[in-house]
Amino acid sequence: MTEPDEPTTPTTDSSAADAGSDGGSGTQGPAAQPDEVAESKPQPGGTQSSAERSGGNGGDSLEPYGARPAEPVVAGRARRGMFGVSGTGDTSGYGGLRLPAYVPPAAERPYGGWFDEFVDDFLAALDENGIPRDAIQQITVDRGEITFYVRREHLVGVCRTLRDDGALRFEFCSSVSGVDFGEDVPQRLHSTYHLTSMTYRRRIRLEVCVDVDDPHVPSIVDVYPAADWQEREAWDMFGIIYDGHPGLTRILMPDDWEGHPQRKDYPLGGIPVEYKGTEVPPPDQRRAYS
Repeated sequence: MTEPDEPTTPTTDSSAADAGSDGGSGTQGPAAQPDEVAESKPQPGGTQSSAERSGGNGGDSLEPYGARPAEPVVAGRARRGMFGVSGTGDTSGYGGLRLPAYVPPAAERPYGGWFDEFVDDFLAALDENGIPRDAIQQITVDRGEITFYVRREHLVGVCRTLRDDGALRFEFCSSVSGVDFGEDVPQRLHSTYHLTSMTYRRRIRLEVCVDVDDPHVPSIVDVYPAADWQEREAWDMFGIIYDGHPGLTRILMPDDWEGHPQRKDYPLGGIPVEYKGTEVPPPDQRRAYS
């Protein structure tokens, strides 16, 4: 009677494995084919394509630009960091970085790109809707973006024209936000609107400038309903009053909160530290460790 053979474990031919690892002609799958060249990938800092280089398309750059500077709507102040030091180049907020508040100057034609054709269509649409052209105080082109400074009494009509005119079609207001350029700056509060035309794939910015003593701006909720909550935030943080808003109440701070925390004149104050009986001083009064 013959005994059954013991089960055996399959073994790998060491010579074949060595041949595969040494670049032989074995056929063990993609991992064993060292002659296969990996697809090249662009490396950071490599050569730019013609679309990225300035002056592409034979040197005819279409990037918008501003012409000779004109008088800006508002001029900013120098910004000072903590502890009163200057010139450190530190951007952490603790090194006393001084940076002038930059406000782009008014641009002059040609604006560049699609901006010139759009401005012509925009002004023609304002004429058709009985809105005077001086409703646009200033046009600014900076960093490839175009901004229209609008007189507040014409804001709603301008927005409705931008939304409804067939040559413009800015159907979407993506954001409403506030800006405070600081004390001693005329019309320091700006209400900023970013509009998008999904039809023509274009984006523009509108800005309305108001004084801190008269921070009233018409609400655009009737034109862009999604501006509801964003106008509430700008009121809550900056104190910009949107006349005609259906319910202008705080959205981030408690209803009984005093002041508007993102205003430049808002007191920094201190933060009570629990259990220690001490108080963290305001940032501009803290000790410098450098």
